[in-house]
Amino acid sequence: MTFGSHASEFAGRPVVTVPVDGPLPTVDAPVSWRFSRWDFEEKSEDTLSEEFRDAFERFVAQAGPSVESLVIGAWGYAAFNPAPIRQLCAAAERLPALRALFLGDMTSEECEISWMKVGDVSPLLTAYPALEVLRVRGGEEFDFSPVRHDRLRELAVESGGLSREFVGAVLASDLPALTDLELWFGTEDYGGDTTVEDLTPLLAGELFPQLRRLGLRNAEIADGLAVALASAPVVGRLERLDLSNGTLGDEGAAALLAGQPLTHLTALDLHHHFLSPEVAASVVAALPGVQVDVSDPQEPDEYDGESYRYTAVAE
Repeated sequence: MTFGSHASEFAGRPVVTVPVDGPLPTVDAPVSWRFSRWDFEEKSEDTLSEEFRDAFERFVAQAGPSVESLVIGAWGYAAFNPAPIRQLCAAAERLPALRALFLGDMTSEECEISWMKVGDVSPLLTAYPALEVLRVRGGEEFDFSPVRHDRLRELAVESGGLSREFVGAVLASDLPALTDLELWFGTEDYGGDTTVEDLTPLLAGELFPQLRRLGLRNAEIADGLAVALASAPVVGRLERLDLSNGTLGDEGAAALLAGQPLTHLTALDLHHHFLSPEVAASVVAALPGVQVDVSDPQEPDEYDGESYRYTAVAE
């Protein structure tokens, strides 16, 4: 799977696109504004897209005080142009109502996730102390620094190859209000070198006291994660657990079922998996009060006598 479409909903609101020209559409309910300017200008490599910069400034001047939720799509050509993080930070005083931000909502035709130049996204949290939801997508030059933020409830990091340094910085952050954490690990081929051991403080339940949903998604190490989660203290206080989009197989599912009870969960998301039909059915049967998603089964590729499983998103 690659990203073939833009988000239609974000932060519980429908996404409405900011037009290239003219006034904003009239809306009769809260929305997430989507701002995007795709522009391929090879000579502008490693510099902020001027078209994006100027158009975004006009948008902020037009609607800034009323914008509560914002989705940033293409910022020029993301393989050439770095993400507009500094511009977003500089606009913080003119976006006083912003509570939800998605940086990087673009399709693979606009830019493959592994090519996206993003940078360190943690300054966004410093610039917006009232932010409650942050979703970021990226691959190349994708970084995070430890930060304290008192209001952030949801943090999602989408990547085809998430580094252990990025993950370590997230886990070193002080996020007392965090209820929802979602990490996409990806594959080693694209820089995803995080190990199960790197997640020890998280799995031990030592971090984020309000955490109720944990997504360890798009993971090449999905079976290892399942084995660790089978006895991880953090699971006992979760309401929702998400291991979707990864390479989960029968061995990982069996470990989950043989471990600590999961009947307290409201939802277990395993979609895009490599479970046999029998094991998938056994997971559903074992958790009758839990909303279990075992849709989108995958078949491993066979090559030269070897079997290969793939995450939903890599390149």
